[in-house]
Amino acid sequence: MKIFEKITNFITEVKVEMQKVSWSAKDELIGSTTVVIVSTLLLAMFIGVIDIVLSRVIGLILR
Repeated sequence: MKIFEKITNFITEVKVEMQKVSWSAKDELIGSTTVVIVSTLLLAMFIGVIDIVLSRVIGLILR
């Protein structure tokens, strides 16, 4: 029966700790998510352009 006591104790402690968490407001969360998505897309485009340019330069050198 000790395992059930441990599980119950764990769940109780988790509930107590979750009440201490400071959750972000919805607007702040949406703004942060937008920044991450836009930054990721810009970085992906930058890396893609660099990849294409370097591939063509190497292609010209190896001809």
